[in-house]
Amino acid sequence: MAMADASGPQFTSTNGDADSHQIIVPENKSWKNFFAYLGPGFLVAIAYIDPGNFETDLQAGAQYKYELLWIILLASFAGLVIQSLAANLGVVTGKHLAEHCRAEYSKVPNFLLWLVAEIAIVACDIPEVIGTAFALNMLFSIPIWIGVLLTGLSTLMLLALQRYGVRKLEFLVAFLVFTMAICFVIELHYSKPDAGEVLHGLFVPQLKGNGATGLAISLLGAMVMPHNLFLHSALVLSRKIPRSATGIKEACRFYLIESGFALMVAFLINVSVISVSGAVCNASDLTHEDRAKCEDLDLNKASFLLRNVVGKWSSKLFAIALLASGQSSTITGTYAGQYVMQGFLDLKLKPWLRNILTRCLAIIPSLVVALIGGSTGAGKLIIIASMILSFELPFALVPLLKFTSCKIKMGSHVNHMAISALTWVIGGLIIGINIYYIVSNVIKLLIHSHMKLVLVIFCGILGFSGIASYLASIAYLVFRKNRRTSSLPTSTSSQTVETLPRQDIIDML
Repeated sequence: MAMADASGPQFTSTNGDADSHQIIVPENKSWKNFFAYLGPGFLVAIAYIDPGNFETDLQAGAQYKYELLWIILLASFAGLVIQSLAANLGVVTGKHLAEHCRAEYSKVPNFLLWLVAEIAIVACDIPEVIGTAFALNMLFSIPIWIGVLLTGLSTLMLLALQRYGVRKLEFLVAFLVFTMAICFVIELHYSKPDAGEVLHGLFVPQLKGNGATGLAISLLGAMVMPHNLFLHSALVLSRKIPRSATGIKEACRFYLIESGFALMVAFLINVSVISVSGAVCNASDLTHEDRAKCEDLDLNKASFLLRNVVGKWSSKLFAIALLASGQSSTITGTYAGQYVMQGFLDLKLKPWLRNILTRCLAIIPSLVVALIGGSTGAGKLIIIASMILSFELPFALVPLLKFTSCKIKMGSHVNHMAISALTWVIGGLIIGINIYYIVSNVIKLLIHSHMKLVLVIFCGILGFSGIASYLASIAYLVFRKNRRTSSLPTSTSSQTVETLPRQDIIDML
């Protein structure tokens, strides 16, 4: 294909040394090239096992046993398909999702999409803030609200550790998180969940009650996060791949395999957490104290689930791994925020400033809720934050589906018809569940409200106007025609390939 031949110069730098900072994939086609592509998928997968995931998993198991496991299976499958499309977009076009949005939409829609993406990043940071506060409470008995304030210092600690290399830091936190994951897997042996019930929960969809629907939305939001789509499409640009049609196809295939392996590990961890929580909290011989914890289970009370594995150290191990999970997710959130801001607004901030801004916005609601509602309120805030992520997912997903299904942008690497149909079905299901939950809650509020008739009418108009605006915004993204401009890097367009986002990626390595 002429638009993707090897003669076209690729990622350039003003100082001429960008290539030396990239991982260069050899021209020859070999399975050994797979090792050059390892990294982005695992960095993205960290968001699938962050404190928000653990919180929603624990509550899903405690409240509904194994009934919501199918949501984890669906979300993991959807995540693999969607994340692979994000990687393909970056590989084929040499630009990440936020850059495409800036080139595609006019100023007002572009600004609104940026605003939604920033809110999603803040919503993603809230579980990290609360998870860190819970970890500090378990380790040092620090009150939750003080722990929330201390999370601001984790930014400085994170930056100090990054001086030794991000890859080493990622390895450390991944080791701690996987240590806790192994403990949950071992705990499966002690809790002995019924295999038949687990399989039934995985493959038989069911939502019994509005509470289950809300928790299902939280599980979806905690798994498939909007900022991950921007992040994955940018991380793949750290590899300098052969720009032949074969080289691009190989890169897309290897990124799919890598993402599949990373998300499979995350899937098994989430299934283990739900299964342990479901088995322990629904056991007939549960003590009165543990039963009380299960009725209002959150991250701050969940360490007793590991008691059979590590005994009295369960609280400390759980806290250390929770702290590691939150900090590793903070890394991905910071990078995603950098790419979102640069891509939409062509604005770049220092990583420490970007991290502090996001963290401060997340600390405010977390602090208020922790002061008023304590540990229980903070745990519920994690669920709400995850629901916000689910509601905002279409505003990143729809542009991604439109761009990767556009032959003008993707050339011969455009989505196959079956992939396009599948991804639109996934997107439609996510939007449908969100709308069902919003509408049912608005109707429930209006019917069972004790407000005066005038206030009920006003709230009804306001609520359904908001739903209409939400649907209209999504419809605009779905039915708007893409601009007829090619984004494929060619030998004649090399000067238009911006250098700033590539330097952002170099700074990350």
